[in-house]
Parts: sequence; structure tokens; C-alpha cells
Amino acid sequence: MPRKLLLIAGDYAEDYELMVPFQALGAFGFEVDAVCPGKKAGETIRTAIHDFDGAQTYSEKPGHLFRLNATFAEVSPPQYAGLVLPGGRAPEYLRLDPKVIEMVREFFAAKKPIAAVCHALQILAAADVLKDRRCTAYPACAPDVTLAGGQYVAVPIDQAYTEGLLVTAPAWPAHAPWIKAFVEVLGVTVTGV
Repeated sequence: MPRKLLLIAGDYAEDYELMVPFQALGAFGFEVDAVCPGKKAGETIRTAIHDFDGAQTYSEKPGHLFRLNATFAEVSPPQYAGLVLPGGRAPEYLRLDPKVIEMVREFFAAKKPIAAVCHALQILAAADVLKDRRCTAYPACAPDVTLAGGQYVAVPIDQAYTEGLLVTAPAWPAHAPWIKAFVEVLGVTVTGV
């Protein structure tokens, strides 16, 4: 199986949920192609930083520019060992893109590992791939999971949930267990010190 992963993002993806897995998965030896519909390699997307600072929901602050390293129109799911979907506001509109939905369905049909965090579950719900699956997400996305026929699993914000080849987490505070679980599903053994 190829050591390449596909990461689909868009403007206002959550900054940490895009940059941290992109860099961490590279450190595990994976080549990660980061793409955005309608954009080419070398172009940038804007990110947003979501923080948990005592309000009834997260706050949003400007993030960074993230440079894409692959062209969305040129990628094909068979090239990749797995799929990464960051959260933020991008999933809200990415789920409306028929090509994104088609790609997600191809990964599921091929039984390849998928990592989704926070609001990325909106994309999976729109792709109609959650029926009878257990997963977690940002709590505000629980209705999306349920309405798509999935079972929302409430876990602490700093924990991940794995069912088969699907690894999910509520938000960026869960990066360590989420990324660890995903690379293990990809066949990498992670040991502690």
C-alpha cells in the first residue's frame, strides 16, 4: 500500500487540525498531499483558530495561510493509503462539493483508513457513509452524525474514538490520541517511552 495520504481542506479549516496532522504524519514517514477544491499546488488557503476560552462554544480567531502541495483536480483516491479530514468551518461548504463526496465514498468503498476531526464529520454525514457506524465529533455535530444513521459517541475533548478503519476526535485537543490511533490503523506501531 502506498505511504501517501490525502488531506482535503478548504478556507477556514481549523488551523491546528490542518497543520498539526500534516506535519505529524510527515514525521511518521507519510507523504501527505494537501488539497482544496478549485485550487492548485502552491496556492494557499486561510485557516481559523478555534479556541475553548470559557464561552458557550468555541471562539474563532484568524489563523495562518497554508500552502497546498497538490492540485485537487489531479488527485485520485487509489493513489493513497488513507484520508485525513480536518475540521473548522471548511467542512460546512466542502460537503456541498460532489467531487469531495465522491472521493470520501471511494475511500470507504476501498476500506482505507480515514481520520476525521471536529466538524469534518459533516462531510462524512453528507457522503452518507456513517450508517450503523460509531464515531465522535465536535458535540455540535452530533445531530449530523445521528441524522446520517450513525451513532455519536461522546468522549472527552482530548480523546479519540476508533471503529475499524475510522478514527475520529472531537477537536484539536485530541491530536495526540487521534494521530496515534490513525497511524496505528495505517500499520505503524507507536510505542511509549
